Order: sequence, then structure tokens, then C-alpha cells
Amino acid sequence: MLVLLLLCTSGLLLRGDAQDRAALWRGDDRSGRCQYTFSVPSPTEASCPQTGGPEVEGLKARLSLLEVLVSRLTGGDTGGPQGATARDQTELHQSLNRVTGERNLLQGEKERLEQELEGLQRRMEEMRRETERLSNKPCPLQTPAVPPSAPLQDSGLTRPAGGSRPSHLIARPNRQGDSSSLRDSAWQTGPQGFQELKAEVTEVPAPDGSEENTGCGDVVSVGEPVTHRKADTIAGKYGVWMQDPEAVSPYGPDMIWRIDTIGSDVRQLYGYEDMEQLTKGFPSKVLLLPELVESTGSTLYRGSLYYQRRRSRSLIRFDLASESIATRRELPHAGFHGQFPYSWGGYTDIDLSVDEQGLWAVYSSSKAKGAIVISQLDPNSLEVKRSWETNIRKNSVANSFIICGKLYTVASYTSPDTIINYIYDTRTSQGKSVAIPFKNKYRYNSMIDYNLAQRKLFAWDNFHMVSYDLRLGRQE
Repeated sequence: MLVLLLLCTSGLLLRGDAQDRAALWRGDDRSGRCQYTFSVPSPTEASCPQTGGPEVEGLKARLSLLEVLVSRLTGGDTGGPQGATARDQTELHQSLNRVTGERNLLQGEKERLEQELEGLQRRMEEMRRETERLSNKPCPLQTPAVPPSAPLQDSGLTRPAGGSRPSHLIARPNRQGDSSSLRDSAWQTGPQGFQELKAEVTEVPAPDGSEENTGCGDVVSVGEPVTHRKADTIAGKYGVWMQDPEAVSPYGPDMIWRIDTIGSDVRQLYGYEDMEQLTKGFPSKVLLLPELVESTGSTLYRGSLYYQRRRSRSLIRFDLASESIATRRELPHAGFHGQFPYSWGGYTDIDLSVDEQGLWAVYSSSKAKGAIVISQLDPNSLEVKRSWETNIRKNSVANSFIICGKLYTVASYTSPDTIINYIYDTRTSQGKSVAIPFKNKYRYNSMIDYNLAQRKLFAWDNFHMVSYDLRLGRQE
């Protein structure tokens, strides 16, 4: 067996175990290029009988293998071929893991888009049937609200005889947008129509500087969005970030928490010491939740994370101190996993929130036929304490939040200049339409919640965590 010892030194003669049997020369030719010379004497022939032939081809093949080996040995890789192979395998595994993770995220996004498409198709079919029904319905006779002979008042508005309301309101006595038709009691069983939200609605008086952000009146105005951080990966296109208004040891009141909600395996809860650490992207705590999270409806209250379990109507109270599930309970009759989401989709069927009055759930059910249901929950047992059924379709609004027991809905999640278009007061069981300007700076707002700790709105707008200052009026 021929054994070759290859010494990779420029200009050095490399020989095997016997100098008369094989030799490899390496040196520069006239043009300065490195040239290898390899010779093997024939053991049986004194001269070559012919050029070419199978023997020569075999020598060429062996010579090619030797050239590859010499190239590897002289390539400057200090780790050697085995080291390079090990590094290549490590890099391949890392690339494979990244690709697998991105595939899982994209698969989750695909499922969400398919669900959203199905919802849009259902809505189109409902609109088609409604159009057919309306086209076959005769138009009602119009009765003028004000007789032509009615005198004009000093204000420039005509008034009907014996009445005190302006004609532009009297002319639409059956309009569903009037607040007088929105006196919804808790869990009404009778048939009811759905509120058609309009932009030309109740005017909100401009603040006069005498009101402070300490009352519990209606929202007067919403400030410009302030960006605190942008998510690093595709998993953060949608998400939820929050702060405990009644924090419990070992976590302080300034602690900020966030969950990235894209993907089929959402269970990581990131904690930051304060807003500055969130902005820098340095989490001080990462918790792995025992059950998967569904969408962006989670909230924090009294040392616990409240969230909806994936693909179910089950609510979970996760105790942050013990890092374990403290309570688990189904929300009765609530839709889940795309049955009654907000208009942007994302399996936002159940939206949990906290305000001055405690823990709330915003959802819908088959009994409510897609209308928004508001339920106040016991924070320990998760039992429903009381519920209110509105006549606003949940899939007709982009998002909602609750302040001082009042539900506010946002009209659009993509329009940069949209409005808060509806308020429902659980104290009076009445609703009304409003038009409070609201901005979606990054044009895909997937989460809006009231942060009681700072009395601001927190939102997740297309990878970005933003906040809004609020101005509230005085309680009437």
C-alpha cells in the first residue's frame, strides 16, 4: 500500500515512502503561478508503449484526487477539512431552524388569512341577501316632518308645531343612529336591529382647559400616537403590551409586559423593568406560559395575566409570582377562533381588559347573533357577574376598549385618520354615536387597550408599540 506524506511548503519536494516509486513537486512556473508535478515510475515497463489509454486515464483520476487534497491542505483553513465540515453542519442546522420557525409563523398567518377570507365571504353573502331583500321591499311613504306653513325661528331652524326639536332631527324619526333608540338592557331577548354607525354624529365639545384627566366622564379627545418600540421579527406584526395597574410582588408597578401573537405556538411572555428597558429591548424576565395564547386580547390585573386559551372559549388566570395557572373557566356561549372577531380578524373573538371598575370581557355569541356583549368578570374565579348586550355588530368595528365602565369602539384599523364612533355606558345601559378623531399611524392597528396605570391607551400598530394620551370629561 502506497502511503504519501504531503508536506505543504512552497518549493519543497514531497515524496512517498520510497523515492523511486512516486514524487510530487510544487513550485512556481515562469509566469509566477503555483505548479504541481507528479510522477510515478512504471514497475514493469521501461518506456511507455502508447500515449493515453485506460492506464493514463486512471492516473489522471488519481492525480485529480491528489490535487483536491493538496488544495484543501494548502487552502489556509486552520481548522482543517473536519473543522470546516463541522462548522458547515452547524450553520446548516441554524439555517434550518430559522427556516422552520419562519415556516411555522407563515403557516399561522396563512390560517388567519384563510379565516378572514371566509369571514369576508360570509359577510358578502349576507350583504347580497340583504340587498335582494331591500330591492323587493316597497319604499315607505315619506311624510314631511314640518308643514310648509310652519314659521321660521330666530335660530334658522324650523320646528314642528308643538315640538321643541330641530327639523333635521325630526325628519329621521326611525333612524337607528339616534341615541334614543339605543336603550339596551342586559341580555334582552326580544328582536333588535343593529346600529349603523355614521360619521355625522353627536358633536363632542372642545376642551376648555378646566377639565383634568382624573374624572370618569366621556373621552373628550385622544392625543397623537407616541412610538415606544418596534418588534424585531415577523412574530411581532401583531401583539399585545400591557401594565398591571395593581402590581404584586415580586414585580414592580413600572413593569411592562408584551406578547408577540403571530404563529401557532404563542406562549412567551416578556417582562421589562420599565418603559426605558422596553424601548431598548432588554427584557428582565421571560415566562413560558403553560397554555397557548389566542390573539391580542390579554390583560394584566393584580399580579395575574388573563388570556384566552388557543382554539377555545376558555379563559386562564396565570399567576405571575408562582408561574402557574390559578384559575381556568369557560366564558359561557362566547364565540372563539374566528366566529365573532373584530373587523381585522386575527381570532379576536374575546377581548379582555381592565379599568377603574375591574375586569371585563368583550365578545359575542350565537345568542347575540354577532352583536357585542360586555361582561364584567370576577378576577379570582372568572365567573360572569353581569352582562350587557348591545346592538353593535362586533365585526363592524376594528377594536374596542373600556374606560370607567364605558365601551368605546374604533371604526377602522387601517385608515390613518379614523374615529372612535360609539360609546356604550354600562351604568345607564345606553349607547350613543360619537366622532372622536383617532390615528392609526402605521395603518394596521391590531390591539387597543386602556392602561389604567398610566390612564393612557396602549396599542399595537403594525409591529409598533404606541401609546395615546387621553382627555376625559367630568362625570355627569
